[in-house]
Amino acid sequence: MKINVGSQNRVKIQGVIDAFKKYKKSLPNVEIEGVDVNIKEFGHPQNIQETMKGALDRAREAFVNCDLSIGLESGFVEVPGSRTGYLEIGVAVLYDGKDIYTGLSSAFEWPEKVTQYIIQGKGDGSQAFKEMGYTNLKKLGAETGGVSGQLTKGRITREETIVQSIVMALVAFENPEYK
Repeated sequence: MKINVGSQNRVKIQGVIDAFKKYKKSLPNVEIEGVDVNIKEFGHPQNIQETMKGALDRAREAFVNCDLSIGLESGFVEVPGSRTGYLEIGVAVLYDGKDIYTGLSSAFEWPEKVTQYIIQGKGDGSQAFKEMGYTNLKKLGAETGGVSGQLTKGRITREETIVQSIVMALVAFENPEYK
């Protein structure tokens, strides 16, 4: 099975590889490749609709000469009653040319100053973390571990949240009788 990932980000690709290692028996001979996609950059997604759209657009754009494509996007989801009002969540969209299969990762709060920086439209997560002095890295999402890895002190990495979202999307893919 040929799978295209709608990104050249090595962290995203590694997360997809790690997810499909769990499916060696049911989905053998998987070949995974990251592909460039033409997606309009719009900053950090600030709600589930923007996050879902980003993942879906990536999956559809990546569906070229493959059996399955995957779009991954992380963004905020409003969570009333939480400290900042927002949690960061990862969305995986799998696309087979006809149907989509969606899964979400675990979610977590970012530092309040970072969240406000993003919500106020001042920049994305990497810019916010750098501006606030939390990192010297240019692009946190492209670094091993990502933001979740940094904030959990390596306990749950971005690669692992990608695995979570893909495994959840594969529930519907593996069980078509649940339609």
